[in-house]
Amino acid sequence: MTKLWYEEPAKQWEEALPIGNGRLGAMIFGGIKEEVLQLNEDSIWYGAPVDRNNPDARSHLEEVRKLILEGKIPEAERILTYAFSGTPASQRPYQTLGNLNIQFMNTDETNSYQRELDISQALHRVNYHLQQYPGCQITRETFASAKDQIIVMQFNSEANNLSFDVTLNRVIYYDRAYGFSKNSIVMDGNLGEGGNSFAVMVKAVTDNGTVETIGEHLLVRDAKSVTLYVTVMTSFYLYNAEKDNYITDKKYTGKKQIVLTDSLAAEADRIINSAIAIGYERLKDRHLQDYKELFDRVELQLEYNSELDRLPTNQRLARIDEDHPDNGLMMLYYQFGRYLMISGSRPGGLPLNLQGIWCKDYDSAWGSKYTININTEMNYWPAETCNLSECHEPLFDLIKRMVASGRETAEKMYGCKGFVAHHNTDIFGDTAPQDIYIPATYWVMGAAWLCTHIWEHYVFTGDNVFLRESYPIMKEAALFFTDFLIEEEGYLVTCPSVSPENTYILPSGVSGCVCAGASMDTQILRDLFNNCIKASRLLGNTDSDFALKLEELMNKFVPIQVGRHGQIMEWREDYEEAEPGHRHISQLYALYPSNQITVDQTPELAEAAKVTLRRRLASGGGHTGWSRAWIINMYARLWDEKSAYEHLIKILTKSTLNNLFDNHPPFQIDGNFGATAAMVEMLVQSDENRIVLLPALPKEWNTGSVKGICVRGGAELTLVWCDRSLKEVVLQPKRSFVTKLCYASQVKELNLIAGQMMIIKYE
Repeated sequence: MTKLWYEEPAKQWEEALPIGNGRLGAMIFGGIKEEVLQLNEDSIWYGAPVDRNNPDARSHLEEVRKLILEGKIPEAERILTYAFSGTPASQRPYQTLGNLNIQFMNTDETNSYQRELDISQALHRVNYHLQQYPGCQITRETFASAKDQIIVMQFNSEANNLSFDVTLNRVIYYDRAYGFSKNSIVMDGNLGEGGNSFAVMVKAVTDNGTVETIGEHLLVRDAKSVTLYVTVMTSFYLYNAEKDNYITDKKYTGKKQIVLTDSLAAEADRIINSAIAIGYERLKDRHLQDYKELFDRVELQLEYNSELDRLPTNQRLARIDEDHPDNGLMMLYYQFGRYLMISGSRPGGLPLNLQGIWCKDYDSAWGSKYTININTEMNYWPAETCNLSECHEPLFDLIKRMVASGRETAEKMYGCKGFVAHHNTDIFGDTAPQDIYIPATYWVMGAAWLCTHIWEHYVFTGDNVFLRESYPIMKEAALFFTDFLIEEEGYLVTCPSVSPENTYILPSGVSGCVCAGASMDTQILRDLFNNCIKASRLLGNTDSDFALKLEELMNKFVPIQVGRHGQIMEWREDYEEAEPGHRHISQLYALYPSNQITVDQTPELAEAAKVTLRRRLASGGGHTGWSRAWIINMYARLWDEKSAYEHLIKILTKSTLNNLFDNHPPFQIDGNFGATAAMVEMLVQSDENRIVLLPALPKEWNTGSVKGICVRGGAELTLVWCDRSLKEVVLQPKRSFVTKLCYASQVKELNLIAGQMMIIKYE
């Protein structure tokens, strides 16, 4: 079952269904009297780049450090709010593009209504019958083509009775809406002085009937078939070919973004005319071929009651719980996560933000920015394991764009070499602190965490060209900390920093957030430094002196510590938490996404991780969708199938909307991706030395198979199991490497040869 389907139109945005081609996105309501496509385009960010680095930070750094080390936390935090907040405090926000509205005529009485999203084809369909025309079926089919950079909606009727009006509306923040030609309308505008400009166009092509424009309205009358072609062009993409904006030694200024909107409309018209020349059926074939090449790489099959396929998705979601399992819905939910990745992140585009390309607001929650103290990273957790490595690429482009800005922030604010980023960034790669929110703003680990994705991409792909090009970025992120770290009681620690986004209580009863040496900081740095060292060796020891320096620094890192409750300590001191059920579980970065804590290699720390999770959950943790998704991954890494499954059920019952979007609340897409990644972790885990099979297989997934998931080292994997026992493993290595294959107590040493399939049977 690969369809989300419903028996009535969406009544609210959270019930509409998403389509996208990486750059263009739409939420489709499926209305009868009025259809709405709520549109997004990934470069619709308000404003121009601005230097927000606080000029007073550097001169106050030592004072802040002294106060922190003396335990004068409120005094340190007061200075941080003045001297280390960005100027202004906020980065540029992302915005929705607006609505395409279709007002229908002759739709008073209908029956047999159904709308669906087929995620195996990335096709949205609406079907119903008009009672005033006996036997007349109306169909609408919509897709977003990455191949041809266009959204296409085709209407068909069994009579010449398709009559409707089309308008484009942004409510606020646009310049014009007008007839561009006899069969097309345009809405255009700019996103603030010096910011991006945009033009969105819709053009109608009819079979029989008429089409004309009056004012800003596109009027279709008495047609049997109508195809609407929709595209958007922005100044960001009109100049996207000029790749000098993306290299690491030049700050992205956005100055070339100011163009006449007429030029953008002309380019949109060119794209649409090219699509019309191709024709609807061939456009659809090109879309399917492009999409299915990615989607069909992975298959997950679990035994389930196929009778449940007769239920609409909202009813199916409402009935699932631990007493009413539905593996069919779980398979759909898993593949929906992959669908969102393919639809929301394509090479050449921008990475997924907090809502991806399905943001509904002009003033969206948290500006719908890139929140890089977990949320952006979580968006890309399934990219490699779920065989969508290309979809990871937009994140690397953004990291490249951050480097020059991050150098300025490092030098101006901290007097350090290298590049740094805090807990948010935007389309321009802004790296200065975001907000004046003490629990999050003064965290310096954003670039470091993002750069671990560079190494992960290499480990999965073995792409030496990519590693050679990307190593300088990793190095600069590490270089910052060679200057920034300070020595305290024999250890090297970050200062100032925070543990996102938590608050501790000092023995005096005073609450604080900023600290010296949050546990997560050291865990991230251990990964970053190790990745740099390994990359240096792989690239021929061309940077051996720097690698040696990193090794020396790591010897002075605080080890992962266990506190008085038996938990992994979140700070260097064993503080009490002001919010013991906090949504962030930062101290368990070492468990997931890192592998510094494992069940069999660090059993004491694994037990402490279990205690940490129990304490969080006992105090109400997991109350946001993305946090619950992280918890599922952690239990999978602890080989605790019962708890992993329990929290997978809970994310579906407590944090999933009827359209299967994750609910923070509000909607936030990271929970979808985190849960998708977690379902893979329940079946297969890997590191650079081994592959662990079925480590957290729940009893509810008694029999099944998975095909095409990827493991570190560079191989695709197929598993078949029955009665919770592994029957067969198929490995298809993309490159040669040595690994260990671990299942239960069995360990097999494997020497995999690129291109040579290996099949292993288990009794």
